Formats: sequence, C-alpha cells, structure tokens
Amino acid sequence: MILIVDSGATKSDWIALDEDGNKLFLTKTLGLSPEVLTREIIDERLANNFELSNNKKEVTQLYFYGAGCGTDRMKNYLTKIFKNFFVNAKVSIKEDTYAAIHATAAPGEHAIVCILGTGSNCSYYDGSEVFQKVTSLGYILMDDCSGNYFGRQLLRDYYYHKMPQNLAHKFSEAYDLEADIIKNNLYKQPNPNTYLATFARFVIENRDHEYSQKLIRKGMQLFIDNCIMQYEQAKSVPVHFIGSIAFYLQEELHEVMEQNGLKVGKILRRPIDNLVEYHREIVFNK
Repeated sequence: MILIVDSGATKSDWIALDEDGNKLFLTKTLGLSPEVLTREIIDERLANNFELSNNKKEVTQLYFYGAGCGTDRMKNYLTKIFKNFFVNAKVSIKEDTYAAIHATAAPGEHAIVCILGTGSNCSYYDGSEVFQKVTSLGYILMDDCSGNYFGRQLLRDYYYHKMPQNLAHKFSEAYDLEADIIKNNLYKQPNPNTYLATFARFVIENRDHEYSQKLIRKGMQLFIDNCIMQYEQAKSVPVHFIGSIAFYLQEELHEVMEQNGLKVGKILRRPIDNLVEYHREIVFNK
C-alpha cells in the first residue's frame, strides 16, 4: 500500500493507492506541522484515524508533503515518528511547496508557484528544480495574505476599534472574542497559526464590504511585493496558486495580479488529486 499525503497546518489529506496506482481510500487528519506540534500530538492524530491505524502495517511507501518540512531537522523529526507508526514503510518527506508544484506545473514548465492557505509561501520552478529566495520565519513575522494573516489583522482592527461598527458587531456575533480566550488559544494551545486562520472565513463571507476589500487587496499586494516580485521572471511566467485563500478570493486575486502585470495560472483549493496523478505518471510510471 502506498500513502500520499498533503499536509497543511490545518488539515492533512491522505490517499492510499495499491501497487498499480488504484485508489483504496481517502481520509483526513488534522494538520501535522512539525514546527508547532509535539511528537505526542502527532502520534495521537495518527492513532485516532481508523483507516491509518487499521492499515498501518500494510503501508510500504509514504510520500508526505507538509507545511514546515523545509529543513532536515523537521524532516528527520517526522521520519522517526512515521517509521515508528508505519513500521514497514519507506518514508519520503518534502515540504508542501513540492506538492503545490507537482499539482500545478507541467513537467518542464517554468512557473512561480504560491501557497495561500493557513500560511503562505512562494517558489520558482525552472522545470526541474525549485528555488526560494525568501526563507520563511513563520506566521508571526511573515505569511502575508494567508489565513492567519487575515485573522491577525481582523483581531487587531477589532480591538483597536478600526473595524466599522456594523462589521464589528457581526464579527463579535460570529466568534468568541473574549480577550482571555484569544490569549489562551494564541499562547497556551497548540497550532496558534491555525487558530488565527479560523477568522479568515469572516473576510471571505463579508468580502463585498469595503473594509474587507481593502484588507484583502492590501494582503495580496504585500504578498506580491514581498514574495512574487523577488523573482526576476515574475512577469514572464505563469503564477500558480494552491490554497483556500487563493481559491475563495480568486476574483480579487486575478484583479490584483493583473494590476501588477502578472499572469495567473492555475488556482486549486487543494493539490491532493493532481498529486496522485503526478505520482502515477512520474513516480510509478503508470
């Protein structure tokens, strides 16, 4: 059995294939970001999934693409956990950038590939290799235009009384905005970046409001200026996007990209299905 996994900070999509590349099952777990989760939490999330626990000895290959897996330390950390759980599996771990590239860029295509989900990042693909000019310092300092970026801005504007009153009223009805609860989730609970990203739904649901439009377009422009424009090829190659923020705000994304002279390529909510096709064609030669 072969497992292919696309893991963001919020959730992980798992697809099991047989040796001929046929789908056996699809399942989900919560996100497995090694930067913010302990071994105990990751073990628990694996063990609590029926399909994974029931088939763990049958897995012979695990291809894991995950947020926070860009360093050898994080790869080794996860490899030990997975080998302990999937005792018969060979484990391959790459950062989620590779999942986005394999899901959007054609073999040999030159493109910029971006992730706009719970977090954000941006890479250049020359048809065979991946290049990143910006080293991410995580959700506190970076992640422009991500779900946690919008959540952070919403909370700041609400508490600084910069959010329009009618929208602030809706915001307070949609979420528990008690200061102690917010601080507990941010500073004492796991996955503070995921917690921040839960508020981004409010921006999407109220996207027609002038306040939301300004917030959305400001975040997109920051991402373009700080990430996409780092590459000298930015205006000569397509720019692909993966993630819920890009998917649900693609109308604004198309407009802001066009204003900057940039060409939008594919926009996918999640890469898992295209990732399976990549493995069938390129890895398994099916």
